[in-house]
Amino acid sequence: MNHLGNLERGLGLKEAVALNMIDMVGIGPFIVIPLVIRSMGGPQCLLAWAVGAALALIDGCVWAELGAAMPEAGGSYVYLREAYGPAKWGRLLSFLVIWQTIFQAPLVMASGAIGFAEYFGYLHRLGRYGQKAVAGAVVIVLAVLLYRRIADIGKISMLLWIGVFGTILWLIVAGATHFHPALAFDYPAGVWSLNWLFFAALGSATVQTIYTYWGYYNVCFLGGEVKQPERNIPRTIFLSIIAIAILYLVMQTCVLGVVPWQEAQRSEFIVSTFFQRIYGTQIARFATVLILWIAFASLFSLTLGYSRIPYAAARDGNFFSIFGRVHPTKHFPHVSLLTLCAAAFVFSLLFRLETVIAAIAAMRILVQFVGQAVGVILLRRRWPRERLPFRMWLFPIPAVLAIILWLALFIATGKRMLFGVVAIAAGVVVFLIRSKGLKQWPFVEGVR
Repeated sequence: MNHLGNLERGLGLKEAVALNMIDMVGIGPFIVIPLVIRSMGGPQCLLAWAVGAALALIDGCVWAELGAAMPEAGGSYVYLREAYGPAKWGRLLSFLVIWQTIFQAPLVMASGAIGFAEYFGYLHRLGRYGQKAVAGAVVIVLAVLLYRRIADIGKISMLLWIGVFGTILWLIVAGATHFHPALAFDYPAGVWSLNWLFFAALGSATVQTIYTYWGYYNVCFLGGEVKQPERNIPRTIFLSIIAIAILYLVMQTCVLGVVPWQEAQRSEFIVSTFFQRIYGTQIARFATVLILWIAFASLFSLTLGYSRIPYAAARDGNFFSIFGRVHPTKHFPHVSLLTLCAAAFVFSLLFRLETVIAAIAAMRILVQFVGQAVGVILLRRRWPRERLPFRMWLFPIPAVLAIILWLALFIATGKRMLFGVVAIAAGVVVFLIRSKGLKQWPFVEGVR
């Protein structure tokens, strides 16, 4: 039987914030802290965390306005479809979201699983195949836990949230009580010469920090399952970004105040090294277990959000109809979830973490982030005020700034931006072939 149906609005504000925040705080910050220090060459790396937060807040205005206006499953898929016109360009751009998601979502999931396996190496050294086995096992456990009703998932998210922020709070308290200002603010000579090298380094470091903020929009993918979405979606986005930005800045400062930046930039397990320096090896091993808890919690949240995108496209007739199936008793898109988990399992066995992170950034920026920022400007011109229950402040400044900053970040990915261009071009070709076969726009005049 083809069970198509509606999703259940079972997420309140606190559950939505919890899911957003645990999505944002995954293994990412614990992996990229050394990379950010290395890119900036000293404690001035704190600036890259602040710039990443500013970009997230600016772009968050775009997501908040779109999410409140269109609280449906699928997030970007729905926003681009409506902003550019569901019969013409919106059909192409929304298809590209699905095209990217089929590759990008499992890549993001795989990056978390691979990062989990690599950090597990502090507890027990694993060979190449041992790491892959751990990464694959993480994806399997993830699928099992997410195979349930959204209300039950909301309860699990609160439990995971407690572990995530209990661990970060411990890190901050430990760092504050063992803080050495001379280490934390040991700036190299001439570091504040604001030349092109400084800004090139800042761009490279921000590519890493924005990866750790991604997830502030996760609630938008769950828009069809959020209570009072016109209020709770914008609140969730801004509360999540502000809270996480404060945590990241304090956490980075604490690490710099305990571990010299010259050593921290080379550390494979920076947070474990941090706790080892303060409390010794046994406590460091326990802290590593908690870091792995955080990594898994983030994977749990982001997988939940991504699984709703193919579902939304299938319900809209713009993707394979099987992805629109909803579990007959648990009321969640089980085919979409299991398909993404299966692809993530394969990717976690095939790729390296650095490759995955670069591919994710290059694929997402042009269509999803730049496309939505332009799209919200178009909607403001077409839609009446009552269709936009949340309207960003100082419009259109946040949207224009988001466009400029995302394009700058795309350029900062360097050679990897070619990956994004090729992925988009391939998606356009597939779309045209599919449209011609179905006799749809642009081969015939588009209709709704």
